[in-house]
Amino acid sequence: MGKKGKKEKKVKGAEKTAAKMEKKVSKRSKREEEDLEALIAEFQSLDAKKTQVIETACAPPSPRLNASLCAHPEKDELILFGGEFFNGKKTFLYNELFFYNIKKNTWLKAEIPNPPPRRCAQQAVVVPQGGGQMWIFGGEFASPDGEQFYHYKDLWVLHLGTRTWEQVKAPGAPSGRSGHRMVLSKRQLLVFGGFHESTRDYIYYNDIHAFNLDTFTWSRLQPTGTGPCPRSACQMTPTPDGNGIIIYGGYSKSRAKKDVDKGTIHSDMFLLRREGKEEQEKWTWTRVNPAGVKPHPRSGFSLAVGPGGRALLFGGVCDEEDEESLEGDFFNDLYFYDINKNRWFPAQLKGNKSEKKKRRRGAKGEQTAETEEDKEKAQGPTEIVKEIVAEDGTVMTIKEVIPAARTEDDIEDEEEDEEDEEVEAAAMASLVEPSPRSSAMATVKHGKLYLYGGMFEVGDRQFTLSDLYSLDLHKMDQWDVLVEMDPKTQEWLEESEDEDEEEDAKGGDDEEDDEEEETSEEEGEEDADHPPVKPGEALADYQMRTETYWLGLARANMGPDAKEKKVQKVGHAMAKVFFEDQE
Repeated sequence: MGKKGKKEKKVKGAEKTAAKMEKKVSKRSKREEEDLEALIAEFQSLDAKKTQVIETACAPPSPRLNASLCAHPEKDELILFGGEFFNGKKTFLYNELFFYNIKKNTWLKAEIPNPPPRRCAQQAVVVPQGGGQMWIFGGEFASPDGEQFYHYKDLWVLHLGTRTWEQVKAPGAPSGRSGHRMVLSKRQLLVFGGFHESTRDYIYYNDIHAFNLDTFTWSRLQPTGTGPCPRSACQMTPTPDGNGIIIYGGYSKSRAKKDVDKGTIHSDMFLLRREGKEEQEKWTWTRVNPAGVKPHPRSGFSLAVGPGGRALLFGGVCDEEDEESLEGDFFNDLYFYDINKNRWFPAQLKGNKSEKKKRRRGAKGEQTAETEEDKEKAQGPTEIVKEIVAEDGTVMTIKEVIPAARTEDDIEDEEEDEEDEEVEAAAMASLVEPSPRSSAMATVKHGKLYLYGGMFEVGDRQFTLSDLYSLDLHKMDQWDVLVEMDPKTQEWLEESEDEDEEEDAKGGDDEEDDEEEETSEEEGEEDADHPPVKPGEALADYQMRTETYWLGLARANMGPDAKEKKVQKVGHAMAKVFFEDQE
């Protein structure tokens, strides 16, 4: 009995200890949230000093991700709000508001009194009523050290005609969250999913809420059928008839074991359908199995709605996780999902047609310059020798003999076809395209896709972008660069500060320092002695010729534990940067 009593006491003691710890963690979490609320209030007090609307022509916005980019419903403008930036040491949150004039390619910063607090990962939807409105719900605020988070559940509307912000307070709103999705379906704003994170725990959602734009009321929908599991950052697209929404993909985390989380990238698709009249409407979930070429599973992709009932998906990242490291494979491909046909297909750029025609005319001119002797030789058996270079650098020689029975016209037709293919491939190779990235902002206006900012990683560094591209979705010829961005100009404070600390720790007299500087300069000159670019050499040829050197340099910089696939990407990128600097 004594032993049994001791066991029971131990169990009860452990339960009490756990309860005490839970209480402490809860109190600490509450204090941290209060601290963040105080910090948010401090920022708001600064914004409260603005008493009138000030609009200023400005340079393109600074680099950021997880902002809102919307197309103005009445004017040829794009609207950019909020977002975040991390420089390796500190997290910055924004509530800035910018307008981009599409025709003039100019930016305007609008300072409007009483804006929403600073945030990122919110959702924004524009509607045409009242001269145009932009509705914003939720999002998150992070402490400067990026360790604490506050999730909003507020709803705001920007009246574009009068340039005024208004907070709409209505009961029954969804709980605070970020990474959710919001779309307009007839006269309702539909909010789905998202997550809430604190220092002690996190939770992902799969609830769906509706805000009625006529009655200004929230309601939680209770659809029948089996819907998506809890997730954030999915693709959410209204159907062309306005009676449903498509949800694809997303991301969620779960606890694998103590202090170890496992991330899951979702690639399933669902349809939420509305039936019946407005007062008696019913919603139903249905699993959807689309046909076609599906995107590789990923998170952090950009999404927009294009013409003809097509949803657009650009870029993103596929994280390869284990208990000790996290490697990201970034994308810059574009996929369409045709809602009417329930089919995925990858976008194929056609290239510049006028450029193709010029090259074809040049090629045909060269053909007409052939001598009669060459033509006579072509009548006999012809041996064609082709060299193909494999990925590992192996050169394979292929010989093909063309019988004399074939006519000259046949041979010319085949050569023209081959030249057309080569010209098209060359035109495609010269196309400019956005670099691979995740968490970029995308929207469509007048049949054009606009893509802004986002981020990508190289090793431990995170590069945040501020470039702007457009793509005509009708022509599908080429990306146009509206704002350029050079990621080499970014400063990563964590590394520079570490280097300064190392130099201070070294000490030593001035002469030794001078000798070290001279040595390091000499070493820098040797490091800069990269394989030179040959006159007239193409980038692809240079990368292939110097691949061993750049892969070795990438491996030396990234360390022996870096994955081969990542090393190859970085090596090719380094070669490209050096090549472009020599031009």
